[in-house]
Amino acid sequence: MQNTGLKKGHMTEREKHIAHTFTAELQFRLASAVRLATVLGIQPLDLPIEWTHGKHVVKYEEIALRPDQADYAAHFLHNSATLLLAVAIKDAIRAVVQDPKTSKDPNVQAAYQIARLIRNAFAHGPFAPTWSIDPDCRDHVFQIRNIIRLDTKNLQGTPFHWSHYGGPLALFRLCRFVRIHILKDKPSPRKSVPLPRKRITQLGELILQQIDKIPAGATLVKTKPLPDGSIHLGGGYYIRPTPAEKHQNTDKTAPPSSGA
Repeated sequence: MQNTGLKKGHMTEREKHIAHTFTAELQFRLASAVRLATVLGIQPLDLPIEWTHGKHVVKYEEIALRPDQADYAAHFLHNSATLLLAVAIKDAIRAVVQDPKTSKDPNVQAAYQIARLIRNAFAHGPFAPTWSIDPDCRDHVFQIRNIIRLDTKNLQGTPFHWSHYGGPLALFRLCRFVRIHILKDKPSPRKSVPLPRKRITQLGELILQQIDKIPAGATLVKTKPLPDGSIHLGGGYYIRPTPAEKHQNTDKTAPPSSGA
């Protein structure tokens, strides 16, 4: 089920949900690329000068986006694409497992309950989700080893946060797990993908981009390292020296030994 995630002709319910989960994965991947490009200021924001659809016509001035608006919207677009994975997962499991809540397979139970609880929070408040945990699911831990974990203790009625379940990549991995191991999809070998134009590393919300030289007009920021050698980047992120760098710095400032 690679390519677009869709198959022509008649499909069984299982095949339909394989297609739906794969489509949700593709949408998540695209939304991730759009958000990254928007943050870096390289996402085109072109829209039609005039757009006609049915009986409606809009002009460019009505739908054009400023960069700050695009950045704001991209955040919520990515959230929606992430949480839509849970919707696809829940429906897919229900299509192939008669009663996933009582399944003898703990992974099926966990995948279903996690997806269902996330879906409920998202569906009832897509822009500001709140946990609504069923009484029989409270004070429980649902998990699939090395993929996702949700501890429902004290979550009822609290604002939804990615740290409760592990974040977007945990849901992405869960969707693939469900598609391949529960729906029994057999992915074809991955075709070659285009190489990235920029070397980018992302740690949570922190985006690091490798550059060949310091851009013209860049502002020099003077900051004092903390006692352990780390530098605070803001937002809870720090750059810390490697153990080898720490050792080198220590050697430079250490007095000579008695045998020197």
